[in-house]
Amino acid sequence: MFEDVASALAPAAYVIAPDLPGFGESDPLPDPGFTAFGRAISELLDRLEIGRLHLYVHDFGAPVVFHIAMAAPERVRGLIIQNANVHESGIHAGWEQTLDYWAAPNPENEAAAMAHLTFEGTRDQYLAGVPSDVTASIPAERWEEDWRVMNLPGRMATQRALVTDYGTYMARRDDITGYLAQWQPPGLLIWGRHDAYFDLAETVSWMQDLPRMEAHILDAGHLLLETHSAVAAPLMLDFIERSGRTA
Repeated sequence: MFEDVASALAPAAYVIAPDLPGFGESDPLPDPGFTAFGRAISELLDRLEIGRLHLYVHDFGAPVVFHIAMAAPERVRGLIIQNANVHESGIHAGWEQTLDYWAAPNPENEAAAMAHLTFEGTRDQYLAGVPSDVTASIPAERWEEDWRVMNLPGRMATQRALVTDYGTYMARRDDITGYLAQWQPPGLLIWGRHDAYFDLAETVSWMQDLPRMEAHILDAGHLLLETHSAVAAPLMLDFIERSGRTA
């Protein structure tokens, strides 16, 4: 997903794009959760001797980003925000079963909250709610590979653990918005307007937290880079160059 973006940003930045533990080619952790993910990525950055940096905020990456950013705010040159939720405004009616599970984590509610962990649910990350002419360029091999990986040992357990732990992350939203209000990191928002998971109202909440943030709403879905990397990459490049000079 990040290959085209990484090469486009090469003139201005070193790009580090690790698979989170239990995703892609990274092994799962024995006790997966967002705090453990944050520690793992922080350890990677330390081993690579990375100092100040821009952080890419997307979906399950958001809790990891804020683990890093809030532990060392002075390290953050800027945030590139792409279809990532922090506020209650991003949670729409489609979250009802997940909210019920977080409030009452019994077996029935758990089964309902995890019902998307199927081949069809994996495919929906690419296609759900997105016009067919936008998704026509995405090969089916992308979600077929995702589904293959999800069925490797320990991967489905990771997914289930993160659905559960995301409730803990959302419960910290006041702390996170407090960090944003206090530190006002430079921000670039690039958002796919057809996101089936996070309500478009979330973009307004981000702009209220970071009133100097540059924002772009694109004709894309939740996985915006699958279809709009050629549009997004120059915006990121310009942002990195500008915020790097002023940070």
